[in-house]
Amino acid sequence: MTWHFPNESILRKRSLIVREILEESQIKLEFELLSTDLSLENKLSSKVIYRPQFLLAGFNDDSDASQLFILGDVENHFLKTLPEEQKEKAIRMITLGNMTCLILADNVSLNDNLLQILSTKNVAILRTKTDVNTVIDVLSSFLTDHFSPQMVVHGTFCDVHGTGILFVGRSAIGKSEVALDLVERGHRLVADDTVMLTKNAATTIMGTSTKLAKHFMEIRGLGIIDVRAMFGVRAVRFQKRVEIIVELEQYNQDNEYTRTGLENSIADVMGVNLEYLKLPIFPGKNITVIVEAIALNYLLRTYGYNPAKVMTDNLQSNLLNRPVHEDKFQTQRLINFFQGDKE
Repeated sequence: MTWHFPNESILRKRSLIVREILEESQIKLEFELLSTDLSLENKLSSKVIYRPQFLLAGFNDDSDASQLFILGDVENHFLKTLPEEQKEKAIRMITLGNMTCLILADNVSLNDNLLQILSTKNVAILRTKTDVNTVIDVLSSFLTDHFSPQMVVHGTFCDVHGTGILFVGRSAIGKSEVALDLVERGHRLVADDTVMLTKNAATTIMGTSTKLAKHFMEIRGLGIIDVRAMFGVRAVRFQKRVEIIVELEQYNQDNEYTRTGLENSIADVMGVNLEYLKLPIFPGKNITVIVEAIALNYLLRTYGYNPAKVMTDNLQSNLLNRPVHEDKFQTQRLINFFQGDKE
């Protein structure tokens, strides 16, 4: 079985202005702006970072001008070997397609004539002392995240024993109440009611809250509570990888629910397969403890131990190897002789 979000709507950002790179507090590259403020409004529309070595050498490779261009020590050393006229020709070559932004890594310096050529084309020029490989690594992560597909879904997202569990189900089924009980037991809330999902890698779905909702939670009959203010910073997370989707459903005796755990259902979220469980609920059932067991069982299987498979293998071995006439009581008991309760 493969489960999908109903009315799945995938969102994608189409562009990014250069100013957002400078304003992102997590990008600690200490950029120096060598162009005008107006150039910071230039738009990037690709997550690819391009080192224009072919262009500098005079070969037009039809590279996308909306990419982020970067020059490091290697390119700078090549430029220094050229006569002044050839240098200008090389710089004009990389601006043929109306380049948006150029980053000078390794504290690379260009002379005034070359900077003037770039300024004429309104290219945003940023310089940093950081080495080119680090710059590419940091900015690749940022651009990949920015241009990744996203979804906004209705649910509650928690970190349970380090496992990201996203609760879904109809409104008022009890998702927030389960999350509140988990927080009380020492687990952490990521988002309630509105969860933003991002596919920022081929097999990874990350989840977070919205800027408006943050770590507020609505409990019917009580109202709005602030989980961070009430339980402290230990009770919340700002982001977490989604690993399991648990659908809460009112128990229906006519429905079939998994009994052994051997048949794994999956949820397809933006092309990524996640573990999916349908959990029936009814008054008096301790959902919180079951969710903790789900998380711990997932961790066991992650480390290579599948209790459902082990028990099945034991049963199969028992059936194949034991004679039919063997004492049934001996077969059923874990130990043969009780010697007192000394454990």
